[in-house]
Parts: sequence; structure tokens; C-alpha cells
Amino acid sequence: MMETRAIKVEGMSCSHCENAVRKAVGGLPGVESVTVDLKGKSVTVVFDNGIVSLEQIREAIEDQGYDVV
Repeated sequence: MMETRAIKVEGMSCSHCENAVRKAVGGLPGVESVTVDLKGKSVTVVFDNGIVSLEQIREAIEDQGYDVV
């Protein structure tokens, strides 16, 4: 089942940050789209929760060195 979640992320400040998060999260199986909002400090993810969990998405962001709040 497809789900859309906005995740608050601290520490993103530039296009490199945006690309790192987009690539890490977008590379997970079951993720359909990733939108990074630097100003709003959020990442909006559309994903199939039967394939990937919100926790796995959070871990992928944190593995890039950013804080999920």
C-alpha cells in the first residue's frame, strides 16, 4: 500500500545534502519518489509500506549524517 510521509530532517543546507538524501532514500526498494525541501527542513517520501518501512527510510537519512527529528 502506497503511503506519503513528510519527515523533518535537521542538518541539510545545500544541493549536495539534497542529492545525498534523495539518492540514499530513492535507492531503497519500494520508494516511488523523494522530494527534499531544504528551507522547510523536510523530506517527503512516497513509498510502499509493504516493501520498505518508515524506520528503514529514517535510517537511510541518518546514515548520510543528518538528524531525523
